[in-house]
Amino acid sequence: MMEGSLTARAVKKIAHDKLALASLAIIVIYCIIALGASFNLIAVNHARTAGPEYTPPCGQFLFGTDFLGRDVLQRVVHGTKIAMSVGLFTTLIAVPIGIFFGALAGYYRRRVDEIIVWFYSTLDSIPNLLLLLALTLILGKGLTAVYIALGLTSWVGICRIVRAEFIKQKEMDYVQSARALGAGNVRIMVLHILPNVFHLILINVSLLFVAAIKFEVILSYLGVGAQGEPSWGVMISDARLELLGRGVYWQLLAATLAMFIIILALNIFADALRDAFDPRVSNKK
Repeated sequence: MMEGSLTARAVKKIAHDKLALASLAIIVIYCIIALGASFNLIAVNHARTAGPEYTPPCGQFLFGTDFLGRDVLQRVVHGTKIAMSVGLFTTLIAVPIGIFFGALAGYYRRRVDEIIVWFYSTLDSIPNLLLLLALTLILGKGLTAVYIALGLTSWVGICRIVRAEFIKQKEMDYVQSARALGAGNVRIMVLHILPNVFHLILINVSLLFVAAIKFEVILSYLGVGAQGEPSWGVMISDARLELLGRGVYWQLLAATLAMFIIILALNIFADALRDAFDPRVSNKK
């Protein structure tokens, strides 16, 4: 299969890319931290008073304490769980929608394509943040509303990619051969074309993950995201008042640093995936 050889070359190339491997290691560490917080193995006391209020970073509290004396590091760890869960659930909702509509539009074309393109063009013309705010207010505040709102609005990019690739792949010889052998449309779409565009979907998933984390932070900062939990957005909102009122910077530093590291790692790894799966780059090697 074309996809198999391309994947083998991509894996080999990434395995020799130290920066990509370091980024992947960071992503794995964040995932482990998120799982640990989800199963209450770490950051169990994130909501409890751990020491005096506004304690600066020290040996006992690496990122100090906040205005209630809560350990900022534990709150950052719990915020990691929220960020990674938002990225995961957004991806699980948006990717199937994008693949479904993109495949239909690219394979059947004509009226089906016109309707789907009109629909996602209309959706994409609405500013993302305003649409997300509207949906979260309709669905109700909280992480469940964030999952649904982000999932229902983040599929357009993947839909475009899948549509364009299906249009191109539909005319390939292997598709014509499968059709000549009596394969139906669904079989051709799922078993023949989709595996050969999966690498592009994988690249866009990492970018979607980044966007979901950033939007969750923004929504939580605005008060319509996480409720009663230390999301990075909630921490940044609290830290803004601490910084202006008392010059306390460590909660802001901890939340923004945690967000910066994972977003940077995901972006670097997405770039590495794109370069590894790009035949034009591979052929130069």
